[in-house]
Amino acid sequence: MAKSGTASSVSEKGGARSTETRRLLVDAAIATLQREGFVGASARAIAERAGLNQGLIFYHFGSVANLLLAALDAVSDERLAHYGAMVAGADSPGELVEVATDIFRTDLDAGYITVLVEMIAGASSTPDLGPEVAARIGPWREFARSAIEQSLGDSPLKALLPAADVAYAVVALYLGLEMLSHLDGNRQPALNLFAHAQRLSQLLAAMSGTSLPEAPL
Repeated sequence: MAKSGTASSVSEKGGARSTETRRLLVDAAIATLQREGFVGASARAIAERAGLNQGLIFYHFGSVANLLLAALDAVSDERLAHYGAMVAGADSPGELVEVATDIFRTDLDAGYITVLVEMIAGASSTPDLGPEVAARIGPWREFARSAIEQSLGDSPLKALLPAADVAYAVVALYLGLEMLSHLDGNRQPALNLFAHAQRLSQLLAAMSGTSLPEAPL
């Protein structure tokens, strides 16, 4: 049985209360997931980091699990908005790979992906959390699908590479690369794969008659 005050159950979100208090709790939950992981994201740990009474977590969010989901939502919303602007200028697969490389570095530097990774880990031990986390990955698959379709444009490759299938693979691979890079502290193998992807995009472009920028050495 899960202990009281831990991320043990998912209930309906509470109504809006104090915007500032909720923001402080969400920010503290993000930082706690990044530094202490899901297992350390208790009501006490989050409240202490926020400088608030832990009872406010249940008052505003109903449960710790709901607060952690709100933290995941906050990170995802901010990243989608920022990265959407970056991807908007990518008009070819090669440019998209360049943007993806920048995004990967930013995610690692800022620890954004750690929040999602810890929530995925927590889903294995927390009732009903899995579907909630999975639902929040959906917008990222759609984001990847849209970016891939945009970058392919009218290229013949569009018929050969179903964007939805490629997007699913890209999101799965991206999460795996982020997790491995986080675990061993070495991002270079992942960055090497991005460089290989750039070279592959050049090869595909040559086959389809599309010009792409040079791959970085």
